[in-house]
Amino acid sequence: MSTSRTVLVTGGNRGIGYAIAERMIADGHRVAVTSRSGEGPAGSLTVRAEMTDAASIDAAFTEIEAQFGPVEVVVANAGITKDTLLLRMSEEEFTSVIDTNLTGTFRVVKRAAKGLLKGRFGRVILISSVVALYGSPGQINYSSSKAALIGFARSLTRELGSRGITANVVAPGFIETDMTAELPEAQQKQYLDSIPASRFGKVSEIAGAVSFLAGDDAAYISGAVLPVDGGLGMGH
Repeated sequence: MSTSRTVLVTGGNRGIGYAIAERMIADGHRVAVTSRSGEGPAGSLTVRAEMTDAASIDAAFTEIEAQFGPVEVVVANAGITKDTLLLRMSEEEFTSVIDTNLTGTFRVVKRAAKGLLKGRFGRVILISSVVALYGSPGQINYSSSKAALIGFARSLTRELGSRGITANVVAPGFIETDMTAELPEAQQKQYLDSIPASRFGKVSEIAGAVSFLAGDDAAYISGAVLPVDGGLGMGH
């Protein structure tokens, strides 16, 4: 059993984030989730935060610290998509996705860093995507934001690695969520045909990977990208 920690999951009110928060509670951690709307799972503390606003993130951290003490495990999961092909993509559709998915992660991790350094312990886990390195038509904004998280984690590892702080990336493939359920059946079949495991992943399988990276057994793993994609992105 890993040591009990204070965990923050951004975007923990639905989908993958909700499942990660549930798993962290089951693992015995003190869990806070940020959400723009909706609540995290039972047993978690839900705080409002907007990823594009540093002041709102600062206020969320202050609230969590008051209840649970300094955040020790940061799971940067909050993200948005605005899919469209390059020639149709507006600059706003590009920059807004970057601002939430990448710069939002920067804001969260920067705010957490002081506490991690002071405690000489930290687990920074960034939720990326198979499309970060595999690519996907219509997702130049999203895949760029998710690929950038890899450089982020690796640079952070070089900066803070000597202080008991690790930074890793989990790269989910196609996971059964509300988002994938809305895809047309033909498109779902096309995706399934390209996945060696011949099925979509479960949110609990992403949560399991995060649980491992957050735990005591992963203390010597940093700057790694852990694909949880049924073999879809092999070699990428």
